[in-house]
Amino acid sequence: MPALGRSFRLLRYDTRGHGGSDAPVGAYSMDRLGRDVVELLDVLNIDRAHFLGLSLGGFIAQWLGIFAPERIDRLILSNTASYLASELHFDDQIRAVLAAPDMNGIADGFMRNWFPATMLTGPNEVVDQFRNMVLTTPPRGLAGCFAALRDADLRRTISLIAAPTLVIGGESDAVTRPSHSEATAATIANARLILLPGVHILNVEQAERFNSEVLGFLESAP
Repeated sequence: MPALGRSFRLLRYDTRGHGGSDAPVGAYSMDRLGRDVVELLDVLNIDRAHFLGLSLGGFIAQWLGIFAPERIDRLILSNTASYLASELHFDDQIRAVLAAPDMNGIADGFMRNWFPATMLTGPNEVVDQFRNMVLTTPPRGLAGCFAALRDADLRRTISLIAAPTLVIGGESDAVTRPSHSEATAATIANARLILLPGVHILNVEQAERFNSEVLGFLESAP
């Protein structure tokens, strides 16, 4: 946020089911998550914006590029994919999160997927902040977002994206692997692909390089 805030007016929001946003019971859809953004822009009288989305946020960014192109200037798709349901068993994850006595095990699993082992071997304030975020996420909210990912298949429709697009992937990301980033960049016309050494939360693990790539892309000439 500080790096981007020096050049841009910023809006950061909690996705439906997370943080201060509502967490309705039931399955969410990518269409609903995307329309949440459009409605938020409407309420704030923002006609157009760049959109940076990581992981689930990257799916939402792709939806916006397809279905709300008039609201988007440039897209950054970080550590994301256009389809994951064949590789990640979201129904099992939904059942697990709703049945868990608490979020500790869920949070531990996320941390292993999000950060390199070197950041998990001892006390780490940044990792603790992310873990606490998961611990305070309502199970029904996480389950609802899992359902949106389960039902999303944007592999063909992202070819309709016309906005200038930067795709960022992690060379060691085991969730949204480099091959996902490569396939996404290959499908979107003129998309630029950057693979950084790191896992899933690259804006933290590789903050300086990540910020440099994002700012360079956003500030470059059309």
